[in-house]
Amino acid sequence: MDSKNGYKEQFIILITLIFAAFVLCGAIVVYVDPFFHYHAPLEGFPYVVDNQLSQNPGMAKNMNYEGCIIGSSMTVNFDTDDFKELLDVNTIKLSYSGAYPKDDYNILSIVFDKDTYARKNSDVKAVFFAMDIPTMTADTETTKYPLPEYLYDDNYLNDVKYLLNKDVLLQYIMRPMIQGQGSDLSEIYASWWTPDYYNIQWVMHNYDEPEYVDEETAADALLPQTKENLEVNILPFVENNPDTQFYFFFPPYSILYWHNVMQENTIEATFSQYQYVADRLLEYDNVHLFYFQTMPETLDLNNYADYTHYKPDINRFMVECFKDGSYEIHSSEEMKNQLATMREMIAAFDYGELLSKEW
Repeated sequence: MDSKNGYKEQFIILITLIFAAFVLCGAIVVYVDPFFHYHAPLEGFPYVVDNQLSQNPGMAKNMNYEGCIIGSSMTVNFDTDDFKELLDVNTIKLSYSGAYPKDDYNILSIVFDKDTYARKNSDVKAVFFAMDIPTMTADTETTKYPLPEYLYDDNYLNDVKYLLNKDVLLQYIMRPMIQGQGSDLSEIYASWWTPDYYNIQWVMHNYDEPEYVDEETAADALLPQTKENLEVNILPFVENNPDTQFYFFFPPYSILYWHNVMQENTIEATFSQYQYVADRLLEYDNVHLFYFQTMPETLDLNNYADYTHYKPDINRFMVECFKDGSYEIHSSEEMKNQLATMREMIAAFDYGELLSKEW
């Protein structure tokens, strides 16, 4: 009998210790909160920010900011210090590499109210949004990667996946504490490419030319899904926040991007997309629209690490344009003229010489 009581006491002690360990782990996660799920960053803690899916929602909800950067990997090399210096806007980066419109919607639904689309924080006065035309034909409910829903919803019961997460505790709390070095929030998510990777040899060595498609895509074939994505995932935030300035920009993909479009035989459909999106966005007084693809720099593949991703210097230049209005589109006619210029640039570029070389 005594032996049974002894085992029972040991079992209770074991369960108590396990429970206490869980409570302690959860308390540490809540206190430090490396994903900013419950509160803003602690002063002085070396937070590591390298997980877009898990850390963006907390930053959008709990950090102090006046502007936010929304979009794909076309935005990851922005330095938010440039926005403060040039535009006097305290900005956070909420990029999702490969973002589909639904990804943009998901994070904007935290910046703004997901039911009314109105601002939660009256200090949010600017949104800087990369408008990637190739993604506008995605399904309106499709995200690039599965989301950790427990970090996006309002259900605290499923937060156990965060509070008792080994990786959160070891990689985002213990490791930075030991190393004593966190992320520079102005440069988070920046691409791994060093300056050596931005050159034509690297671009062409890794370039995979699409096979030519014989049948041409009709000029209006991509517009229905583009329209739906605009109306479901993007425009509600513009419409319901007239006091917030939205800086939409078509990223400066390289001239090689347009070779892919021609190989896929979607060039007229793609140009129609650009014009349609521009026309819709320009309906709003709080929209500033920029078309960067006619920049001379897009002709020089030494400015790129692949056929779309440009060097950080170009990100800085775009912020300068947001300030001084260079490359801004003010009307449908201006957009038509820019697309006409783009056609001329494509026609004049010697793709044959580029693709015939051994790289």
